[in-house]
Amino acid sequence: MTEHVRIENNGGILTLTLARPDKKNALTDAMYGKLADAIESAELDPAARVILIRGEGDMFTAGNDVGEFAAVASGKSEGSRNVIRFIHSLARCTRPLVAAVQGRAVGVGTTMLLHCDLVVLADNAQLSTPFVSLALVPEAASSLLMPARIGYARAYEMFALGETVPAKAALEWGLANRVVPLDKLDAEALALAQRLARQPAGALTATKKLMRNGEALVAQMQAEGEQFAQRLRTAEAREAFTAFAERRAPDFTKVG
Repeated sequence: MTEHVRIENNGGILTLTLARPDKKNALTDAMYGKLADAIESAELDPAARVILIRGEGDMFTAGNDVGEFAAVASGKSEGSRNVIRFIHSLARCTRPLVAAVQGRAVGVGTTMLLHCDLVVLADNAQLSTPFVSLALVPEAASSLLMPARIGYARAYEMFALGETVPAKAALEWGLANRVVPLDKLDAEALALAQRLARQPAGALTATKKLMRNGEALVAQMQAEGEQFAQRLRTAEAREAFTAFAERRAPDFTKVG
C-alpha cells in the first residue's frame, strides 16, 4: 500500500519514510513504486535539493517482502517491476541521498545504502545481504559496488554466508559516515541533510556525476536482474521460501 511510504518536503529536504513498522518495513511492489516516483520526481523539482531516506519503528527495513518472492518462486506471480524502477532511480539520482538507519537493514535495505552519499547509522544498526541464503544473487549493482567499497573478501562473506555487519564495523569498513546513539539518529541525519541543502546545488550535482557513473551501474543492475529472475524460479529458491514459511532451516543438499 502506498501509505506505507510517507513523503514530506520541507526546507529543500524530501524525506521518504518507510512506514510499515508492523511488518518490519518489508518493501512491497507498491512501496517500491512510490519510492521510485518520489526520486524520479525530485530530479525535476528544484525545491527538492536533498533526499533523506529513513525507516519508522525499530528497524530500517527487513528488505523485500518475502511473501512476494515466494509467490514468484511458486509460479503464482510474475513478480515486481517497481523494484527495478526503484534501484534504477537510485543509480541515476543526481540529488544528494542521505540515509538514517536503525536496527536491521536486510538485503535491499543494505544495498540501497551503497547509492546514498551520506549514511548515518544508529549504534544498534546491523547490515546484512543474505541473498545466497535465499538461493538468490546480489542486486542494485551491489556485486560491483560492495567489493569496490569494502574489498572482495568482506563482500563475499556478506553475500555468500549472509554475515551481519554491526554498526561499528560498518563504519570502519566505509559503509557509513557516522554512528550515533539511537536517540540522536534522526537529528544527525537531518542536520547533514540541511547542510547539504545549503550547499550550491549545481556544484553538488556536478561532483556526484564525476564520482559515479549512473549508466554503468544500471548496466550492472540489468546483468544482476537477469540472474536474479532466473534464480527466483529455481528449485533452490522454492526450498528456501518454503523453509522460511515453515520456520525451518532449508536443506539445499536434497535439491537436484
